[in-house]
Amino acid sequence: MANYRVFLAFFTLVFITSSLTAQKRGLILQKPKPESTKPDPSPSDAETMKVQKVIEDLFDAMRISKGANVSHLFESGATLSSVSTSQLGQTKLQNSNIQGFIDAIRKPRSDQWDEKIWSYDIKVDGPLAEAWTPYSFYVNGNLSHCGVNNFELVNQSGAWKINRIIDTRRKLDCTTDPKEAINQLMDDWHQAAAKADENAFFESMTPDGIYVGTDASERWNREEMRVWAKPYFDRGTAWSFTAKSRNISISKDGDIAWADEVLDTWMGDCRSTAILVKKDQDWKIKYFHVAIAVPNDAVDGYLKLIGKQGR
Repeated sequence: MANYRVFLAFFTLVFITSSLTAQKRGLILQKPKPESTKPDPSPSDAETMKVQKVIEDLFDAMRISKGANVSHLFESGATLSSVSTSQLGQTKLQNSNIQGFIDAIRKPRSDQWDEKIWSYDIKVDGPLAEAWTPYSFYVNGNLSHCGVNNFELVNQSGAWKINRIIDTRRKLDCTTDPKEAINQLMDDWHQAAAKADENAFFESMTPDGIYVGTDASERWNREEMRVWAKPYFDRGTAWSFTAKSRNISISKDGDIAWADEVLDTWMGDCRSTAILVKKDQDWKIKYFHVAIAVPNDAVDGYLKLIGKQGR
């Protein structure tokens, strides 16, 4: 028995020593961590794009005046409703036959229909999806009405199908192409500086807007820039920037845009970048950065000018 206790003690000592050595060498597998209790991640962009594609296919078919079949985009028993406001201010709910809508798209017609979708706000939870899409509807290029579509879609065997459409319809306060509105805002903003219209210039920015100038020290929030720029506005003209080109991109939900410009300025060509946000249907500049565009062939001379060595 004494020998057994000695053997057991020796075996235990060897096991512990080996375990410690293995841990130091990283040979012992760690105990698996418990599974995360966080919710599953949101659906992939790929799934969201599948939903958007169904809606795009519907309106692409609507634009084909010779007619197109869209019945495969709908669930059997799908519904169509519209909400509008009468001249007396009363809300009207109209339920329509979805088959009549499908047949109207299928039949050839002389009029050209074009429903422009300005943005997509899509939410997906498993086999259910919802899409909120502001629109303007044109007949033969003329605005007929506008509003918002709300789509409900269901995924059946891997295919998204429309189960319900409900929309609003009005003839006033219709959205135009947001890029047109952004172009106008940016042009007016640059013009406001050239004409020393201080109020128009700074009211085109968000209250927390940021302006980054060409000098490394020039980064101001809106109110700091208002103070810095006051002498320039007081003299009757601040600075004159004219856009030679501009590229605009807009987020899927239609509430954020970013733009880059080539500007004709007194410093020569400059590059600018802007971030804009939509507030109460109006676009405002949240961030603007302007930089002098140095031609590649002139970089060595530019580096010497600022006391830097070239490559």
